[in-house]
Amino acid sequence: MSDAPLKLVFGVVVIFVLAAVPLYSQEPTASLSGTVTDSSGKPLADVKVSVKNLTTNQSSEARTDANGGYSISNLAAGEYEVSASADALGSGASRVTVSAGMPKTLVLTLTEASTAPSETLPSAPSASKTEPSLEDLGFSATETQASAQKQALLDKRTHMLKIHQRMGLITTIPMIVSVVTSLNAGGRSEGTASRDLHVALGALTGDLYGITAYYAIRAPKIPGTETKGPIKVHKILAWIHGPGMIATPILGAIAFKQKNSGEKVHGIAVAHAPVAIVTAGAFGAALLSVSLKF
Repeated sequence: MSDAPLKLVFGVVVIFVLAAVPLYSQEPTASLSGTVTDSSGKPLADVKVSVKNLTTNQSSEARTDANGGYSISNLAAGEYEVSASADALGSGASRVTVSAGMPKTLVLTLTEASTAPSETLPSAPSASKTEPSLEDLGFSATETQASAQKQALLDKRTHMLKIHQRMGLITTIPMIVSVVTSLNAGGRSEGTASRDLHVALGALTGDLYGITAYYAIRAPKIPGTETKGPIKVHKILAWIHGPGMIATPILGAIAFKQKNSGEKVHGIAVAHAPVAIVTAGAFGAALLSVSLKF
């Protein structure tokens, strides 16, 4: 074979090879962009964002800019796990499906790393720790990583239950003093000073109790959680001290009126002291139920 045919064949091969390169590079790819924020919605700069293809396990990384934005291109179409983390700020993760030629946007919210609840109230502070953990609340680690929306709901619930706990501890102070002053507010003293003090303490206890109950009732529920352990006892006791906190001031007001009229306490007002004692006992037991591990 002469040199001319060989050169012709070689030229054709080179043309096909060069033609294949741009054809391959023009294959449609996907892109992902978005913003990384903290739990308050503030954009976070210089945060590492990782994107992992759940089919091929291939990963790509980027860092957020000064406005908290990130962008990753040349992604193959498919399902990805997107995660971001930063020291002292926490981490966040979510799954997203991207399609070729279709830009996708995803906002990631970082939350502080904690272990988390199953329909539970926080434990009372002890000498070894000053703040109840999410583990005390009963949430599982899986629930905290489910989604940014669910994590935000969990954070709100945890915050409200911590306030509920602290208000409950504060409420015990006037409640105990109120029980003690009741010893002189009954028939042992004919003066009105003791009764007035007892009424004032009872009113303060009722107000604080109402605030305490508000934070427990209004704390958002986490779907799929289960009430178990000490928290189940805590909730059962609430059905005792809850009605008791309503009945006690009503009966006390009747007894107060009778005593100030010079009468002996009689009728349903006689139940004021027993109901108050049972209510205080149930309230104290409810606090202990989430303070002790059993």
